[in-house]
Amino acid sequence: MSAKFGPAGTAESFKTMGYKKSVQLPDYLKKFGLDHFEYQCGQGVRISEAAANEIGEAFRQNGMTLSLHAPYFISLSGTDEEKRLGSVRYILESARAAKAMGAERIVIHSGSCSKISRTEALELAKDTMKRARAALISEGLGDIICCPETMGKVNQLGTLEEVIELCKIDDSFLPTVDFGHLNARTFGSIRTKQNYKEMLDKLENGLGRERARVFHSHFSKIEFTEKGGEKRHLTFEENNGFGPDFEPLMELIYERDWSPVFICESAGTQTEDAQKMKSYYEGLSG
Repeated sequence: MSAKFGPAGTAESFKTMGYKKSVQLPDYLKKFGLDHFEYQCGQGVRISEAAANEIGEAFRQNGMTLSLHAPYFISLSGTDEEKRLGSVRYILESARAAKAMGAERIVIHSGSCSKISRTEALELAKDTMKRARAALISEGLGDIICCPETMGKVNQLGTLEEVIELCKIDDSFLPTVDFGHLNARTFGSIRTKQNYKEMLDKLENGLGRERARVFHSHFSKIEFTEKGGEKRHLTFEENNGFGPDFEPLMELIYERDWSPVFICESAGTQTEDAQKMKSYYEGLSG
């Protein structure tokens, strides 16, 4: 096994190259040598079972894999009990759509902790994820992997340590490590290969090597403010001092023989930038 690479949603080039429908995505991605796609349900799960089946079949026929991003408005740590349990429903809806299109993983935002302590927020989030896992199993969706995500704003739940704790709830959970988010919320702390090594070591020490080596990941350069963290996603070409750089991470993944899924979230050039990551990674083999 080796790492997989793909974009989050359709880049600007999807339309400029003449593509219109999601079933055409495999043909589009092949032109860039990519092998994975993350379907976006950020604004809600609005895809029919029939459409999901059609997309999934197109990807299966081309030997490519899929993941799905659950709605952005999920809040695992919400203090409003009704809204928090609503998040379980959104996760269930996401899992149904993922199952219909043959996607194994769903990415889930961790939530906010602006009104309560981080400890309280984490405990609420753990409870929500336990309920979500039970709901998935009861509906025959236990094979769908929940992937809580590290977040980019300081007042959000979702440090690397917090996401590892969420993943300890169930052996099936995998972390979505968004390196751009982590760099933004720590005001540019990811600068060296050693910084990346420490993060990968935390994953392995917290979850064990077998789970750590197949983690889910988002990657992009992100502009941030010195107060709140994440401001906006950038492209790899925008050279304005905001990172992180992907090359040291690719080197470590290759050296460790890990097989994560890397989803590029660059602003409008996510396909092209995913290709850059994959090309660099494959070039390490000589």
